[in-house]
Amino acid sequence: MGNVANGCTRLAAERPNHVWSYDFVMDRTEDGRQLKLLTLVDEFTRESLCVHVARHIKARDVIDQLAALFIERDAPTYIRSDNGPEFIAEELRAWLASMGSSTLFIEPGSPWQNAFVESFNGTLRDELLDIEMFTSLAEARYLADAWRTEYNQFRPHSSLAYQTPAEFAATCAASGSASLRLRPRRSQALQPLGLA
Repeated sequence: MGNVANGCTRLAAERPNHVWSYDFVMDRTEDGRQLKLLTLVDEFTRESLCVHVARHIKARDVIDQLAALFIERDAPTYIRSDNGPEFIAEELRAWLASMGSSTLFIEPGSPWQNAFVESFNGTLRDELLDIEMFTSLAEARYLADAWRTEYNQFRPHSSLAYQTPAEFAATCAASGSASLRLRPRRSQALQPLGLA
């Protein structure tokens, strides 16, 4: 599973909510117990949409995180990822298809094809994970959320003409350009599978 045509240089994001990408980053708490972080970015606006921290994350947990974001932002056209078991799980792929999103699986062993989330993960590791020793899961969640807020709201990006991701996204939403306009939200309520 996976194809070079699904890489970010072949299928580039053209507007907000066009292509999201996600991945996992691993770390540990002070007691040596595993932390798994689900990171998700909008490739066009460079916004960090999610840094979900847990001990373990399965496909069902990915669906729950996506469902909350789809309610807030609507479903993206595509979600790009590697071929990790959580991302290729039939339950997740079926749910994404039912929401109108298509999956873009990169070639195995080709992280450069998912460059936006890989770059984000490197920044997250350099600026948070490698400098903090988390004493608990709760502390890791709190600090990851604070770091994500700073990343989106206060850090200018050279690739966005030195705007923050939040400022750039707001500019896109206010623009009259069809290529920069956010899609209208769906009228239907989005729920994780099995919840009514």
